[in-house]
Amino acid sequence: MQQRVSLITLGVRDLARSLEFYEGLGWRRHADSVEGEVAFFDTGGMVVALWARASLAEDSAVDDAGGWGGITLAHNVRRVDEVDAILHAAVAAGARLGRGGAPTPWGGYSGVFVDPDGHPWEIAVNPGWPLDENGRPRLG
Repeated sequence: MQQRVSLITLGVRDLARSLEFYEGLGWRRHADSVEGEVAFFDTGGMVVALWARASLAEDSAVDDAGGWGGITLAHNVRRVDEVDAILHAAVAAGARLGRGGAPTPWGGYSGVFVDPDGHPWEIAVNPGWPLDENGRPRLG
């Protein structure tokens, strides 16, 4: 198995509401999306999908207890003001602010929003992981 991730699927309770949220952040659905069933977003080398939580659990052969699944997503940016702007936009689109932007113990700056389905997103500047011209982090 090659060391890469191709797809992250987020289980959602209300696809229309989740689409409104992510599109409110400026994301654009890919044409392969199936109206009312599944939405795909091309994130530059990886795909993020939104799919009904119950369908995802069944397809993944797991029981859904309805709580946080032990995963936090992250989006790295180049500047501190970008962290704060994205957190603000997420809250305006319907997210809950989990943690406002602030300096971190590891020398960066980050904050967290939680999307309408409970998926936490860390927005961060990490000086140890500079971003290339496509916004992909380079590990030290």
